[in-house]
Order: sequence, then C-alpha cells, then structure tokens
Amino acid sequence: MNVSDYDYELPEGAIARYPPAERGSTRLLVLDTRSGSMQHNRYAGLAQFLREGDLLLLNDSRVVRARMYASKPGGGSVELMLLEKHGEAQDLVLYRGRLKKGSRLTAHGHELLVEELSGEGVARISLPCGGQLRQLFEQYAAVPIPPYLKREAEEIDAERYQTVFARHPGSVAAPTASLNMTGALMNELSAKGVVTASLTLHVGLGTFLPIRAERFEQHVMHREYYEIPPGTIAAIRRAKAAGGRVVAVGTTVTRTLEHAASLPGWLDSGAAMSGEADIFIYPGYRFQVIDLLLTNFHAPRSTVLMLAAAFAGREHLMQAYREALERNYRFLSYGDSMLLGPDIITGAT
Repeated sequence: MNVSDYDYELPEGAIARYPPAERGSTRLLVLDTRSGSMQHNRYAGLAQFLREGDLLLLNDSRVVRARMYASKPGGGSVELMLLEKHGEAQDLVLYRGRLKKGSRLTAHGHELLVEELSGEGVARISLPCGGQLRQLFEQYAAVPIPPYLKREAEEIDAERYQTVFARHPGSVAAPTASLNMTGALMNELSAKGVVTASLTLHVGLGTFLPIRAERFEQHVMHREYYEIPPGTIAAIRRAKAAGGRVVAVGTTVTRTLEHAASLPGWLDSGAAMSGEADIFIYPGYRFQVIDLLLTNFHAPRSTVLMLAAAFAGREHLMQAYREALERNYRFLSYGDSMLLGPDIITGAT
C-alpha cells in the first residue's frame, strides 16, 4: 500500500469550522472492526458501548496560546508559532518570514533573541531580559486553531479548543477526540464502573499534517513528548488482568501507549514513564495495548487517518467515511467522532 491509498475527497462543507453549540452534542459513528457493521449514535451515548471494568484513558495536556507576530528591527513582521513542550523546554518556534541567527525581534514590548536556526523554518528564541518564552506567548498569543478552519481564532476557541480536564500546559494542537467529553458523561461512565485514568502527550503541529512522501518508509514521524504516571500504568495492568478493555480516547493516547509498550517491561514499572513518541502506526501494525479507540474523522493522507485504518482495517474505515459523508457527519477537530473496536455493537447494553 502507498500513502495515496489513504487519500479521499473531503468537501469543504463537511469540515466543522466551529465547535457545536453545546459541548458533547456531536454525533458518534460506531464501527465494529470485526464485522464492519455500523451504528449511528451520539457522543453523549458512549456509556452504552462500555462496560464495568473498562479503562478509559485521556490525554490531559493543555493547549497553550501559540500564534504571535513579532516586529523586525528594520521594519516588517514575522509570524511565530510556538512548538510543543518537550520536558521542561518550550523555546522552539516555527517562523514564517526571514530570520537570521542573532536577530532581535520585538513583541508586545519584549525583546526576543534568535539564538539558533535549526532548519525547516524552526528557530530557538530566548528573552534576553529574562523570563520564559512560553509565558510571553500565554499572555499575548492567539489560540492555535488548525489552518484548515480558514479563520482567525475567536473568543469561543479559548474555551472550546481545550478539553474540560486539561491540566499540563504544552500542546499546540488539541487532543480532539476528547473535546466533546463532558463532566456529565465522565460521571455516567464512572457510575457504570468504567475507570478513568490520564497520561500526558504534548501534541505538536506535525501530527496532523498530510504526508508529502508516497511511501510509508520515506516519512519521518514528528516526535512528541509524553509522560505516563505510575497510577495509570497500574490501572492498565489491573484492567488487563481482570479482562477489562483499554479504551484510548484519541490517537494521541494511542501513540503514547503503543510507544511505551515497545520499551522492555513497561507494565512492570512502578515508576512514571516518559519519552519521545515517534511511532508511525499504519496498516500492518499489531496493537499491543489498546482494545477500543474513540477518535475523530481525519484529514486525507494524514498519519492519524492511517493509525485509525491500522486499528479498524482500511476497507472498514473508508466505507465508514463514505457513509459518514453521505449522512452529513462533520469532520476534523471540531467535528463528530467514531468509536472503533471488535464486537462493540452486538455487545452494547
């Protein structure tokens, strides 16, 4: 298979350009990955497809304000897009315009020094007068909504391009599968005996970009920093031992868990785990951890689309996408979602 096998026509009108009026009111297409059968439901109806002892895993990374303009000494401006946090460091930006090492920029009364240019439009920037770059962005920058929304960030995005449980700042793109998770739904799942745990993966801009290469092996996967608390590792171990299913809310959770599973004895560790997830999951991959996947409808030729195809099977997934388009589902970050897994429709209660 080639990357072009994961291309499809996505009409502009199918892209959700704004969040739904009420968080959690989106639709849910349930796809049985064993039979290919589908059911149309609501995101708020997720609990009926899960059961006591299942483990729901969430990405609690918080989206930071990341888009800002800075002025050049000789006139003109340059657009800066803060990149995701890696460990404690968040001082890299994507820039649009011309920059030189040693250049001094001005943004909102603060001087910025271009410390280093590392290629591909990435620069390392510091504040010579002290302070952290990410704090400056948090105070003055805009919410980094995806470019395919084709609009500037608005007041509504500050709240809705963020999950209700976001905790650790560092992402520059939202873990979109959980944007419609609500406190009420989480309470309903808890009452049913579904256990919830969190991990942190700081989502980067590269995750959702289309692949430019034609062959899978030619693509270099974007690296994203993650941390898994010891309590979450223990919860996974207990769920597996008791026959519960691990439900990944989003591709970010999936990449974190599957990358960690590639490390020796990870479930036996009593300590927190951290690393740089650069795992590229596409059809043929054998999943080690997750049993169900809750995810959005993804853009053509994207790595996240290929991850979903690896889990669901390409033919099943693309048939579901065709039906979703026919039924006017909304696609991408602010859109509707899918629940993928074997025997989940016949097993609904």
